[in-house]
Amino acid sequence: MLGRQPKDFDIGTDAHPYQIKRLFRNCWIIGRRFRLAHVKFGNKTIEVATFRKLVPDPEPDAAEPAEAGGPAPVVVASAGPPDAHGMVHRDNTFGTPEEDAFRRDFTVNALFYDIATFSVIDYVGGLSDLERRTIRSIGDPKVRFVEDPVRMLRAAVFGARLSFDLDEQVIEAIALHRHLILKASPARLMEEYFKILRSGYAEASFRALARVRLLELMTPELADPPDALWDALARLDRFRQKFPAAPAELTTVVLTGSLLVPMGILDRRVAGAASGAPPDRVSFGMLPVSRKDLDRLRQLVQILPRLADPHLPPRVVRSLPHRPSFADTVTWLEVFSDAPDLVERWKLARAQHPPQPQPRAHGRGRGHGPSHGHGHGHGPGHGHGHAPAPLSSPPQPDAGAEGEAGGAAPGRRRRRRRRRRRGRGGSGPAAAS
Repeated sequence: MLGRQPKDFDIGTDAHPYQIKRLFRNCWIIGRRFRLAHVKFGNKTIEVATFRKLVPDPEPDAAEPAEAGGPAPVVVASAGPPDAHGMVHRDNTFGTPEEDAFRRDFTVNALFYDIATFSVIDYVGGLSDLERRTIRSIGDPKVRFVEDPVRMLRAAVFGARLSFDLDEQVIEAIALHRHLILKASPARLMEEYFKILRSGYAEASFRALARVRLLELMTPELADPPDALWDALARLDRFRQKFPAAPAELTTVVLTGSLLVPMGILDRRVAGAASGAPPDRVSFGMLPVSRKDLDRLRQLVQILPRLADPHLPPRVVRSLPHRPSFADTVTWLEVFSDAPDLVERWKLARAQHPPQPQPRAHGRGRGHGPSHGHGHGHGPGHGHGHAPAPLSSPPQPDAGAEGEAGGAAPGRRRRRRRRRRRGRGGSGPAAAS
């Protein structure tokens, strides 16, 4: 309706999550506050939500009268029992499509598309707000933001991504309750940051979060960011907007680095690793940054100058594509540098020297070599609970453990001699275990 390509489609249904799970073999249930079904469809995951129930408001007269010519007020009560702070942690009461629409956060985000009639169903006045280009809360935002503080972040991001204005009541509610964002799940906020960075509107979104003063609470390091950060986010947006959907190259390593590297937050960790001292753990506000991503990012920063060296020995050129962080480093060059020739050079090097698959550990099969027995329960160690291999099957010898000089028949494996344990009464055969 806005002339943009949808990033994905979610499904709403009256089927309960575990009914969906019984229908689809490749389905799993996620979420604690509200159960969702994720159905694997090829390379995509389809999120299926059951319609939520609208709980009657205990004080329906508390709604303010509608302004002349403005949208009618919408009153929505909390779904499920709130905690001591008013936050709702569980919301698994199921209902009708209309009830579900009134349980959503913003009017422009509560429109249904009926694939049977190819029509848009609007229960909450979202179509008029689309025309006004306004982000308006369904119900009193002072109540809805207490139920789920992440809605404040979503309001700012929605407005930035769509170039919409925030409703005055939304702005007032964020100013009143912005401190509640500190009670939100840090892991959920980290995922919201990744969504912003993959959206193609990262710079506008983070500037909007800064204006409503949420950014300084979630990540105090970004309270007064340098121009280098805004330049990095603008470059990230330009790269993302080349694709109809977020490309796989935008890994969490690259996204994390787009925030940490321009801020200089990673410098202390890199310096500590170079000196041999154990590097300090990098903190980024209340966000749980993965240690694995930080290690990969440190390797990326170390490899980056070598990729720009035109006099690298051929041996180094062949070995660099095998580094775990090499692909992320090439993506970093493509996003944040102005060297397309250098990017093409290393993409070609990766194609000519692809990473080799890791060999399987010895002793995992039944003497058939690395290409047999995988995933079929042909030996112990697969974790499937199958019976172990018969005792008559010889174990796989370690590479280089025995030479060829031993009189073994060609094509037969040498049986390794087990070391006998010395008993109390001596070392004879009777004492062996």
